[in-house]
Amino acid sequence: MSKGIPSASKVQRPEHIHTISGVPIEPVYDPSHIEAVDYVRDLNDPGQFPYTRGIHQNGYAGKMWTMRQFAGFGTPEETNERYRQLLAAGGTGLSVAFDLPTLMGRDPDHPLSLGEVGKCGVSVASVADMERLFDNIPLSAITTSMTINSPAAMLLAMYLVVAEQQGVDWQEISGTIQNDILKEYIAQKEYIYPPGPSMRLVTDVFAFCGERVPRWNTISVSGYHIREAGSTALQELAFTLRNGIEYVQHGVDAGLDPDKFVPRMSFFFNAHNEFFEEIAKYRAARKLWSHVMRDRFGARDERSWKLRFHAQTAGVSLTAQQPRNNVIRTAVQALAAVLGGANSLHTNSLDEALALPTVEAATLALRTQQIIAHESGVTGTVDPLGGSYFLEKLTTDMEAGAVEYFQTIDNLGGMVEAIEQGFPQREIAESAYRFQKQVELGERDIVGVNVHGDNEELGVETLYINEDVSERQIAKLNDLRRTRDANRVARSLAAVREIALGKTNLMPSLLEAVRAYATLGEICDALRDAWGEYEETPTI
Repeated sequence: MSKGIPSASKVQRPEHIHTISGVPIEPVYDPSHIEAVDYVRDLNDPGQFPYTRGIHQNGYAGKMWTMRQFAGFGTPEETNERYRQLLAAGGTGLSVAFDLPTLMGRDPDHPLSLGEVGKCGVSVASVADMERLFDNIPLSAITTSMTINSPAAMLLAMYLVVAEQQGVDWQEISGTIQNDILKEYIAQKEYIYPPGPSMRLVTDVFAFCGERVPRWNTISVSGYHIREAGSTALQELAFTLRNGIEYVQHGVDAGLDPDKFVPRMSFFFNAHNEFFEEIAKYRAARKLWSHVMRDRFGARDERSWKLRFHAQTAGVSLTAQQPRNNVIRTAVQALAAVLGGANSLHTNSLDEALALPTVEAATLALRTQQIIAHESGVTGTVDPLGGSYFLEKLTTDMEAGAVEYFQTIDNLGGMVEAIEQGFPQREIAESAYRFQKQVELGERDIVGVNVHGDNEELGVETLYINEDVSERQIAKLNDLRRTRDANRVARSLAAVREIALGKTNLMPSLLEAVRAYATLGEICDALRDAWGEYEETPTI
């Protein structure tokens, strides 16, 4: 039993009134609840505007979702072994988790990296590490998602250079770089540079990949971390889509045609416990995005109207108490994502509230997806819950609530300005506080924590990251610095710094620095010299 959580036997429970995003739920729904739904205008068939029912006419019968398991720990060699195991177990895409120093643009030997190397993901300090990470994994045969934001352009450059080394044409590779800096300011706080230059890095990736890497998804606008920080489903939906609007506006302001870069934008949502609310969230997201792109930005390519999204089950919902219960939570959440039309999916492992997942736990999480895909029968029809009075009412409520948030943020001057004023941060903090208060007062049930938590807890084996990971990574880094062409590195870093002070696209200079085996920390420091570092103003 967690400290601060009252025993179930001691809590005086009020009569529960079930709510979704604070709105009481009726015991029965009927046609009177959806009188505002215009089935021709709002629904249509799957594959037709506004895509409420899905972006593909045949749903999963035409193309199964990508089973993309998120993995990364320790050294690149150790993570490479895990990737091969996941692919052998039937995974159809890779998703790279980086450690904290990499996420923050620091090398393993930086003082601020102490104790963090390889702990929450894989350590990648240079293209040499990227080579090891994808050793004997042909980049032409897989899709790769990389969850990284502030140094996203640098890690993309490393991936492209490895493709070069493998003899793979950039026109052939496909995958996704998260590249979503706005949610870092809002929720996850792994930012480096101020918003202005950070947004330039994003649009430089848009422009470069549009010309050179046409099958690459240049941004995955992420609501996942917004939800993990404590937002409601409605806030996750609204802030994620409004971030997407901000990126499109900045791309247009940089002279880009939305129909040239928006089709390569994707989204990344949480799959949480409130089953029907999650499905409604995904359906509302598709409808909202289609109207925004067509009506607000004048996009004419229907690919710009279609919101494609990856989902990951809710890490924040996993409990250290009775961890095997997390298998059931993950299955329910994954089913919601599938019924909501996710295009790719990651299922969390049962042990992730305790440590990074073991091979056995990660394989079981993948099997969860495979059982849903092959045994449940839910893939046989598109949007099988469409037309439900309850679900359609939730979908329209989600849409209306998100539009209200859009209007508020527009009135503040846009999402960058709203972030600088602390608006989304305050909204999320207040939501997180309300949730935790409900748990501790016994007004919200968490099985194994504040209800049904008195039985003996069964432990699970967890993965241990050996402390010598840091020593091994630093040793390889020192060898790299001794053997590379130091003059070429210095010239490439000077070019990065100079171009950062101008307006030329940064990607070519980043690629040259990577080819010279400049380290991630060195490249990020060159940009720190040009732009400085961002310091958040407290908002609460």
